[in-house]
Amino acid sequence: MLKDRITGAKALMRALQAEGVKTIFGYPGGAIMPVYDALFDYTRGEKKCFDHILVRHEQGATHAAEGYARVSGKVGVALVTSGPGVTNTLTGIADAMMDSTPLVVIAGQVAIGALGTDAFQEVDLVGVSQPISKWSYQIRHAEDVAWAVSRAFYIARTGRPGPVVLDFPRNAQVEEIDWEPKMVDFVRSYVPYPKLDEEAVRQAAELINNAKRPLALVGQGVELGNAQEELRTFLEKADIPAGRTMLGLSALSSNHPLNVGMLGMHGNYAVNLKEQECDVLIAIGMRFSDRVTGNLKTYAKQAKVIHLDIDRSEIDKNVKTDVAVVADCKESLPAITALLRENSHQEWRDSFLPLDEKERQKVIEPAIHPQAGPLLMGEVVNAVAEQAPDDAVLVTDVGQNQLFATRYFKYHHQRSVCTSGGLGTMGYGMPAAIGATFGAPDRAVCCFMGDGGFQMCIEELGTIMEQKSPVKMILMNNHYLGNVRQWQDMFWLRRKSFTKMLNPCYELIAQGYGIAYEAVTDRKDLAKAIEKMFATDGPFILECAIKEEDNVLPMTPPGMNVNDMQLEI
Repeated sequence: MLKDRITGAKALMRALQAEGVKTIFGYPGGAIMPVYDALFDYTRGEKKCFDHILVRHEQGATHAAEGYARVSGKVGVALVTSGPGVTNTLTGIADAMMDSTPLVVIAGQVAIGALGTDAFQEVDLVGVSQPISKWSYQIRHAEDVAWAVSRAFYIARTGRPGPVVLDFPRNAQVEEIDWEPKMVDFVRSYVPYPKLDEEAVRQAAELINNAKRPLALVGQGVELGNAQEELRTFLEKADIPAGRTMLGLSALSSNHPLNVGMLGMHGNYAVNLKEQECDVLIAIGMRFSDRVTGNLKTYAKQAKVIHLDIDRSEIDKNVKTDVAVVADCKESLPAITALLRENSHQEWRDSFLPLDEKERQKVIEPAIHPQAGPLLMGEVVNAVAEQAPDDAVLVTDVGQNQLFATRYFKYHHQRSVCTSGGLGTMGYGMPAAIGATFGAPDRAVCCFMGDGGFQMCIEELGTIMEQKSPVKMILMNNHYLGNVRQWQDMFWLRRKSFTKMLNPCYELIAQGYGIAYEAVTDRKDLAKAIEKMFATDGPFILECAIKEEDNVLPMTPPGMNVNDMQLEI
């Protein structure tokens, strides 16, 4: 009987195929060339099983893989070379780690005989990536490829998802082995799904049943656990108002009656203040980020805290918990719901309304329906949201564009938000939007960017051009690094140190890449330009001339209490 003898590079192709990979974002180079040669046969002809998306920068590969993973729920894959190729991915790896995004990054490496010699483009990838990844491993021999890939995908997608890094020395790529598939579904000492504690469930249900002013804080863990329906059932049975973190915004529809807005520094006024009045605080798949809690010394001290999270390390990390339910929320939410009484908290919910109205009058209406003056970011986002399909995906860069976009976009469908939350990575937006178009090809992808973030990833217009990725890019141009400028105005005596930007002609740039373009300087032209954007097949750049000193409000100043939120500056 003839044995199936193949190289380590071809073994990688088969291992990726076994994991159901369809899309790879990458950039070739010397140390990964044997893999790219093997990939050639798997991207064309009868043997085709992968789409390889050639990005223009390796950081773009990781962000595109993040966008793909966030909207599809699958593991994103990036393939790069050694040295600068893989160090360029480190920002994306760290971003994915902070935001619990499942990635597998595969990088070429010099042959193991040259390791430690400072060989050309040698970097200790395992050493530099271990602190910012879920698992980092060097595949030193071809015989380990199938096992390592299966283990990598298992670790990346199970439990609290995250990035995994595989360092693939050149000798292991070219060695020949007898192919034998492997499947890893168990790793000793790794418990991705903790056993549900029935006593903790009982204690949580008892606290909720006796609560007079319960408040739920909904995080991305609900999306990652595909527990959106379980969340709705839980909230509706006990009549609990719910705020959402930025990454958890689409876990609950914008128009759901129990949705009371976005949490955090630039979230909604009522829900932030009510965190300081509730008697039971139920955190679901969220990590009590400093941007949500403000001053921890004063945060929700009056409340009993219930924390539902799959990751035990998050319990008591920032906020002391009275009851911890450590499990997948798709399991823990129904278990608690089964013990809840049908309830009504109408008086408590009604107490949010005057604060909502105050924010509407002082902040929201002036932001989305200004009567005069230059265009504002809020009105641009609102105008796009009004014409966007209900299942549109919101992608943002980082800065004021992100804060306005997440506040004023509308969410009706799960997995509808791609934004860099924990790391706050400028340059994330455009490549993440490219990935989103492959992860959700039937959904419109709206990418909001400021002029700073747009220029940090501007080379990915080449990827958009080549792939004809139908990204609707809304460039909100205020000629400033707007978020830093706002902080300089508020906290640094208006000393605008290096935040003013001289920008290029974006129309000529769009023309050079063959991408449809429209500029709006007057609000009377905004709706028509947006209509044209959505009617255009393929990519589109809509540049909006924004008021230079437009400010994001409300705002809780850094280090202050959440109930110190300001509605005006």
